[in-house]
Amino acid sequence: MAKLLLIPNTLDLGCDPVALDEVLPRGVMVQAARLEYWVAEDAKTARAFLKRVSQSEPLARPLQELHIRELPRPAKGGRAAPGRSEWEELLQPLAQGHDMGLISEAGLPAVADPGSVLVAQAHAMGATVMPLSGPNSMVLALAASGLQGQSFAFVGYLPQDAAARAVRLRELQTRSRREGQTQLLIETPYRNAAVMAALLEHLDPQTRLSVACGVTLPQGWCRTARVEQWRRAVPAFDKGVPAVFAFLA
Repeated sequence: MAKLLLIPNTLDLGCDPVALDEVLPRGVMVQAARLEYWVAEDAKTARAFLKRVSQSEPLARPLQELHIRELPRPAKGGRAAPGRSEWEELLQPLAQGHDMGLISEAGLPAVADPGSVLVAQAHAMGATVMPLSGPNSMVLALAASGLQGQSFAFVGYLPQDAAARAVRLRELQTRSRREGQTQLLIETPYRNAAVMAALLEHLDPQTRLSVACGVTLPQGWCRTARVEQWRRAVPAFDKGVPAVFAFLA
């Protein structure tokens, strides 16, 4: 059985691209360049990544000849979720002895990104799964926050409904205080300001809140302060730059 390689992508989706060698080890680019079979969150983004790779490492085949399949989209409108056979079909090149790459639009696949079901299926098939080193916005934001790094939870997106969002934030703050656990969350970049406003409205004044914006980007920044301090100096967000929010009650 061949290997499924988890290929990290950059964190500059929707922003001015950074040089790959500033954020990815050369070994990642070497491994990515040799792969002919891929499963991607988005095929267009995967091709753009491989085009950047090709500028420093020659691809095993011309870009247009590579086999790139997309992960099934999440179920909507009651449509049945993909069955096991569909995941197995995506991984058929593994069974035929071909190493494969899994890549998301940004960061490390299967961590706060799609792909975990495909990884689980690869294990079920007896394949070797090999993660490669690269940026993950959650881990980098946590490291830069100065908050509790021994106990933390990534809680994804907050509800968009204002009332439900307020309830969720109070629940997370109670858990953070009870367990001494850092809570990490994200949002679509154009809604960062709305999330920040909700955090400042519903978290206690003494709760420590960290914002890491544009991690690994030249214009990136990270600041940690108590909520009461943030309320006196609310940051401005670029609508196209992603951010990670973390707090510890």
